[in-house]
Amino acid sequence: MGDRIQKIIASSGFCSRRAAEKLIAEGRVRLDGRTVLLGETSDGTDGITIDGQPLSEIGKRTYILLNKPRGYVCTMSDEKGRRSVADLTADVGARVVPVGRLDMDSEGLLIMTDDGELAARLTHPSHMVKKTYSVRVLGKVRESAVNDLRGLRELGGEPIRPAEVKLLRSEEPTSLLLITITEGKNRQVRRMCAAVGLQVLRLKRISEGNLTLGDLPPGKWRYLNLEEIENLQKPLG
Repeated sequence: MGDRIQKIIASSGFCSRRAAEKLIAEGRVRLDGRTVLLGETSDGTDGITIDGQPLSEIGKRTYILLNKPRGYVCTMSDEKGRRSVADLTADVGARVVPVGRLDMDSEGLLIMTDDGELAARLTHPSHMVKKTYSVRVLGKVRESAVNDLRGLRELGGEPIRPAEVKLLRSEEPTSLLLITITEGKNRQVRRMCAAVGLQVLRLKRISEGNLTLGDLPPGKWRYLNLEEIENLQKPLG
């Protein structure tokens, strides 16, 4: 007769049974091409897909993309009692941790995983993955400030790599920039803007490597698909 599909998903290590039931209820699980209903059974992982990816190929690690809202810290617990990304990912079914950081006042794309080896590799300075931020600043931005941003080579006496900077809109009362960096020094984009006299009002990471935030609502998360995971796992160089 087989086992219930939520049990099979949980047994694979992909997520908890409760999280598997949520996936089924959302219509994200299929068996042999048709949408699964709660309570259905199967003889194994063959034919089961989650978000189009075969369960048998996803493996036992969990990889998610979170749209972090402002006001949350990128820690799993906070001694000051502030809201953390752990509160937003409690239903993932695995203890995933942030890959890199977004400060409390920043928002947007945040990779989280329980694959410690991958997390360590992605945060190593040699990884040089491109991260793009939508940056809203106060006032009208002059082209000279944009050129100064592109020309920055150090922050606080520490060398930094050149950034890609696009001025999308320059007007009163606010202007909009796209800034792409290949490293993740503490509050780097905010400090770069401050160094050229720009006051950041809102900072949102919209892409990292091949991942984009898309229309994922603030505070929500999704599993990475197999192609996205494999891209992150590719060796450097």
